[in-house]
Amino acid sequence: MPTYTRYTDFLKDKQFIRWQLVPDEEVEAYWKNFIEQNPDLNPDLEQAVDYLKTTGLNNSTLTDAERLHLLNKIESTIERSVKITKIRRIIQLSVASCAAIALLIVGLNHFVFQEKKIHYSADKELIVGNLLNNKDIQLITEEDSLLFQNDVQVEFDKTGKAKIRQTNSEEKKVELAKSKQNTLIVPYGKRSTLTLSDGSKVWLNSGSVLEFPSQFIDNNREIRLASGEMYIEVSPDRKKPFHVRTSDFDVKVYGTKFNVSAYSDSPQSVVLVEGRVSLKSENKKETFLSPSEQAIYSDNGTFNRQKVDVNQFISWKNGYLEFDKTPMTEVLKQIGRYYNLSFDFDNDVNLQNRTCTGKIHLSENLDNVMTTVGLLSSTKYIKDNNQIFIINEPN
Repeated sequence: MPTYTRYTDFLKDKQFIRWQLVPDEEVEAYWKNFIEQNPDLNPDLEQAVDYLKTTGLNNSTLTDAERLHLLNKIESTIERSVKITKIRRIIQLSVASCAAIALLIVGLNHFVFQEKKIHYSADKELIVGNLLNNKDIQLITEEDSLLFQNDVQVEFDKTGKAKIRQTNSEEKKVELAKSKQNTLIVPYGKRSTLTLSDGSKVWLNSGSVLEFPSQFIDNNREIRLASGEMYIEVSPDRKKPFHVRTSDFDVKVYGTKFNVSAYSDSPQSVVLVEGRVSLKSENKKETFLSPSEQAIYSDNGTFNRQKVDVNQFISWKNGYLEFDKTPMTEVLKQIGRYYNLSFDFDNDVNLQNRTCTGKIHLSENLDNVMTTVGLLSSTKYIKDNNQIFIINEPN
């Protein structure tokens, strides 16, 4: 029997992976007996099972054939991981299989593989990512401009007074002019939350600019997303309708939760989680959304509606990205915003024709994230100071 000293040892055990991925009566009996005979190892065993649940591997909707194919790939990878110090290109699987094995192996990478430089030549096709200089979050008011190096939480009360909490810093209280417009600028690589004076809560993604008053007056509640992305939970008030404006359209809210994306390099869109909203561009009729629907703005002023899995559009606020057959260029674009990376797609490494399915946890360790990207896209990456090179590996 293998030696188990921590939960990661189970993740390197082929029998354990088989039990989680393609269990049969023999395997079930083995692990039932194992649990009974080794009660002291149950906490580590449960932690390993929980780890696979977070990746979605043992809850995946793979077919039996895909599960067996994936199992063989994982087993061969585990065998090789003891002997080699770098991951070679994995044989292409179905999209779902590729995502599942990548999410598992990136976890194994924590404790099996050691980082080693990958040699590359100038004639290889590359995508180059540049780590940009970090900028401060800005809160611009009528009287002042406040700068914050770390992510902030800004909370307004009904009187327009604000509490500002910065990560690893003391709370700061400020009093701003009522009804005056303020601007919260969240650069790439940073995130913020904002509680408005009516109790509505806003999550601002990287690269966002939001304009809002210190206090809503009269019967009007209006904010403006100048750029970027926000998720908002609006406090219901039938007497005071809530509006979110972008450069292209107006969102009228009826007490609800939804996501608005208004990045300049992507079509503007709204995804409704719950409640009801209407969308209206200039000189066009209102478009109403139902929960789990997305509306994508077109240049002619109309909206294309479609049913979606809302988790794929709001997971960023919970610290991970979720994809379903998403083009790798879009995956890299979202990661670039989060970590303040600028990717150059001028050189085609065939990523535009590939899709990814799975979760990428947005940890502080960029290497882990880029390892996942490489595995999902059948590429390798090299980090050299402030540059990241993504290399298309030949078959």
